[in-house]
Amino acid sequence: MARFNGVHHLSMSVPSLETARAFYVELMGFAEVFDYEWAGSKSMDDLTGLKGSAGKMMFLDAGNLLLEVFEYESPKPEAIRPDGDVRHFGYTHLCLDVDDAAATYERLKASGVRFHSPPMVSDHVVTVYGLDPFGNVFELQQIKAESIPSRVVRSAG
Repeated sequence: MARFNGVHHLSMSVPSLETARAFYVELMGFAEVFDYEWAGSKSMDDLTGLKGSAGKMMFLDAGNLLLEVFEYESPKPEAIRPDGDVRHFGYTHLCLDVDDAAATYERLKASGVRFHSPPMVSDHVVTVYGLDPFGNVFELQQIKAESIPSRVVRSAG
């Protein structure tokens, strides 16, 4: 049986690729590595299961994961969870590993990013949930490695 090698990317659909670029690249510091536009592509229609799809996308390097961001022009999308409510079915949040959760929280909050609360400190992590400009929830997490089992701590390589 073929084995899984790991997670390559997480994908999200947003109403504005430019707003996503401003948030994830300019504010969060992810690196844009690839972008693409399409319209009238049978292969994209077949892949997505949509008819007459058109849009644009970009891949962002988030360190140990790529973030793929789509803006569909056709068919017109609808918001799933614009209020940041994490109890609904589907992906609930994107967790971002940071060196200093409190400082990152303060920098993002000063730029107008909304958060559910100030950072929470426990024996194992400093963590806080925030919302991107589209209501997608992200978590800033600072792991206190000495208190977490080694299989949970990200690899250094």
